[in-house]
Amino acid sequence: MQILKGLVEGKMKEVVLEILKNKALEVGVVSWFAAQFLKIVIAFIMTRKIDLKWFISSGGMPSSHSAFACGLSTAVGLIDGFSSTNFAISLTFTLIVMYDAAGVRREAGKQAQTLNEIIEMYLSPHYKPQYKLKELIGHKPTEVFAGAVVGILIATIMI
Repeated sequence: MQILKGLVEGKMKEVVLEILKNKALEVGVVSWFAAQFLKIVIAFIMTRKIDLKWFISSGGMPSSHSAFACGLSTAVGLIDGFSSTNFAISLTFTLIVMYDAAGVRREAGKQAQTLNEIIEMYLSPHYKPQYKLKELIGHKPTEVFAGAVVGILIATIMI
């Protein structure tokens, strides 16, 4: 049993080290980080207040989901070629992520906003919800586009 455990642990370490060496994944993570950092900078410019919550939040300018996905896809294209199957797979998922960010998640945010308003208008002060529904979960098309630009630029610089 100990031998089996050692083999699994040894293999897991190899797998983790291999993942950490993946350049395309590294580009995606750096793109995400840059987009989240830019959210803090943009919020500071708009409000003159440093709000570190933007670093872990979804929604806002630029889209970190788009930055991650576009950075990853661009890196895959630069590494494996833009005619490769890997790039086609990556690009397909990137387009789904971007569509979801600007479409489905944005509409869910609008619905949350409407529900919060209805509760406030018709049920207050008698009903106090435990929490408000999160309204900023999607992106405007410009935020998705800006995230895509961040990801593409970072991939181009890093590869």
